[in-house]
Amino acid sequence: MNNTTKYLDFDCVSLKNDSLTLLVTKSVGPRIISLRYKDGANLFAELPDFVSQRPDGKNFHFYGGHRLWHAPENMPRTYALDSEPVSITQTQSGLFTRQKVEAETGIEKTLDISLVEDKPQVIIRHTLTNHGQWSVRCAPWAITQLKKGGVAILPQSREQTDVLPNRSLALWPYSDIASPHVTWGNQHILIRPRIEEGAFKVGFPNPRGWLAYWQAGILFVKRASFDAQAKYYDFGSSSECYCNDKFLELETIAPIRTLAPGASVTHIETWEIYADIEYPEDEEATQRIIEKTGLE
Repeated sequence: MNNTTKYLDFDCVSLKNDSLTLLVTKSVGPRIISLRYKDGANLFAELPDFVSQRPDGKNFHFYGGHRLWHAPENMPRTYALDSEPVSITQTQSGLFTRQKVEAETGIEKTLDISLVEDKPQVIIRHTLTNHGQWSVRCAPWAITQLKKGGVAILPQSREQTDVLPNRSLALWPYSDIASPHVTWGNQHILIRPRIEEGAFKVGFPNPRGWLAYWQAGILFVKRASFDAQAKYYDFGSSSECYCNDKFLELETIAPIRTLAPGASVTHIETWEIYADIEYPEDEEATQRIIEKTGLE
């Protein structure tokens, strides 16, 4: 197995290639707590003290990094505790981490994490398995918490529909549509997480299949497939972005599924890192980034 190390007081297993270093937690999870490009800083938010209190008085710890939830969001179901050790095994191309079955939901979460050998690219298979006695209606929900100080790029549909609409947005009650931190572009929405209080969230169907976050010249991209015929939670959102005064989240959600007892569903994300990327100040600069990186 790859090197075991201590990070933010977590026991972690490292996964490396020539470009990237990931740290996968053993003492809690399943989580990817750190992602570094070359010798750079951790791109992910580090949140050792950030919690949400459940109705039963127990605290859900966010920790930072990347996690797997199951939609739709509900307290306390979605906030099933993941503060116990997980199993980690080495695979041919990476690591496989498995959480104990959630006592409250009967759901088991696993992450199958693969590094592409010669590229700054990660492939993650997020799987939910229903070990309960009844069917569960849900969707895998992959959430990446990133540090403040950057810019999120949310691509909008370019489909030509003549007189019919081609875009829709989901907004949460706390989302201020007049927020100075959001640029509502025609091709891309840009979000700069500089909020000092409160929060902002937006969701949308994402046929272009990617989300991105720029910070300090590095562009983090996550991709997930979109099924135009499927049904999604949150007014049809397959992609979402949330930010508050501590972090920004890029989120992808799979189509709604009904999991019979013993059934599983897998949601795949691909991460890519691009270096030496200019600041996405506006749509013109963003389009230059799209052309440079080959994003569509």
